[in-house]
Amino acid sequence: MSTLPVGLIIESLVAVLLVVTIGYCVILNSRLKRLRADEESLRATISELITASEIAERAILGLKATAGEADRTLGERLVAAERLSSTLSDQITTGNTVLDRITQIAEAAKPAAAAVPPMPAQPDPVHVARPGSVRASDIRSAAMEATARLEHFRKRAAEQAA
Repeated sequence: MSTLPVGLIIESLVAVLLVVTIGYCVILNSRLKRLRADEESLRATISELITASEIAERAILGLKATAGEADRTLGERLVAAERLSSTLSDQITTGNTVLDRITQIAEAAKPAAAAVPPMPAQPDPVHVARPGSVRASDIRSAAMEATARLEHFRKRAAEQAA
């Protein structure tokens, strides 16, 4: 075989393996140093993430509270709007009834005005109403009163709508 003793070959082989192990340990040590440095930056990132998630949770709770308040306010306003709509509908119905009455009075006044003789230049100091007779001035005053009431209803409806 070879002239070298077996013991020297084994020791040489052990020495080579020892050098390879030392080289591997140096490489492993540098990787561990990088890992520890990354661990610190990872901890800082995790800490920032936890802080950001806590802030987001508080913001979500605030948004939920705001949404609930907006829902309650909107519900109250819808109820008030429905009440106002109902009131306006009732007032419009009443106004239409008054307008129909005014129309009937005006239509009744046309034939009555044609049938009534012209009034004297001097008003009659004593006027005795005959049953069934309608004076044009009475019809006019009733129409003016009805018009005034209609305007009053319109003003109230406009005030309630505002």
